[in-house]
Amino acid sequence: MIKKALETTPGIEPLYGPRDENLRLLEDGLHVTIDLRSDAIHVTGEEAQVARTAQVFADFDSLRRSGVILQNGELHGLLKLVVADPKATLRQLVDTGKQRSAGVKRMVQPRSPNQKKYVEAIEASDMTFGLGPAGTGKTYLAVAMAVSALLAKKVSRIILVRPAVEAGERLGFLPGSLQEKVDPYLRPLYDALYDLLDQEKVDKLLERNVIEVAPLAFMRGRTLSDAFIIMDEAQNTTNEQMKMFVTRLGNNSKAVITGDLTQIDLPNPKKSGLFEALQVLDGVEGIRFCHFEDVDVVRHHLVQRIVRAYDTFGRTQQQLPLGIDTTMPDAAATSRTSALPTSKPQ
Repeated sequence: MIKKALETTPGIEPLYGPRDENLRLLEDGLHVTIDLRSDAIHVTGEEAQVARTAQVFADFDSLRRSGVILQNGELHGLLKLVVADPKATLRQLVDTGKQRSAGVKRMVQPRSPNQKKYVEAIEASDMTFGLGPAGTGKTYLAVAMAVSALLAKKVSRIILVRPAVEAGERLGFLPGSLQEKVDPYLRPLYDALYDLLDQEKVDKLLERNVIEVAPLAFMRGRTLSDAFIIMDEAQNTTNEQMKMFVTRLGNNSKAVITGDLTQIDLPNPKKSGLFEALQVLDGVEGIRFCHFEDVDVVRHHLVQRIVRAYDTFGRTQQQLPLGIDTTMPDAAATSRTSALPTSKPQ
């Protein structure tokens, strides 16, 4: 065990995070003790871990001096990556994010180890599946990588696809043109685009068909070359639709398929094309599967707890004996009463 005193520099305080949450993350992840003093920051622990902690402080100060301002949610995510990967440094992660983010409004940066694996898989593979609960950044990161590839002229167009399946509702007749009818289903993809690029630029790219947003049914019979293709909500494809989509890939193209198998809106959930693809395509060269967990949720902290609660409830339901209706509090008592013999009237 060693103790090292780090110099306190003006402007270092944002690194600490609200209620020092970032310091606690470093302490727990690197097994060090950080003691804030008026004249210095004392770090105690194993030599290698103390050195990694000192590197974080040095990198943050260097980035701050060069004009890089990290919001706390973004900074907290980067620190998680630094803690999880001994080879990662704060500076290196930010520099990589800048390279991916050339031309976009905000830095495209994974905030968890699984998100980092996902982004790296998209860069290295021709087809990537992103699977996991809501809020884990599956769609947003995929759109961000597509925009980055387009601006870097690695592809000439982006194609965003979604099956037009209603989420437990019957919307009935929708007025307007065909595009106006399907736009509500594709809104999450538009939201990601407008978050990454100026609205005027997105509208021009859509008008010129450089970015195409379409329902899955429009993909039949096409060969998609020199394109970055994203299919969102893939759990709502049938087996036939999934096979049709994954065979559309043309030369110099990349496909990302995202979905959540706990949110299937098909009449028969067992017929989900995403579920079948997991089994059929496992081990196929050039295809990567990335799985997200509740710890990867990057929305409001409450969303992570909600996802975890639903997972726990689902496992509990699977363990219950068949025939017990948990939706009625007195179901067990009712079943016992109905099983009793009734006496015949005299």
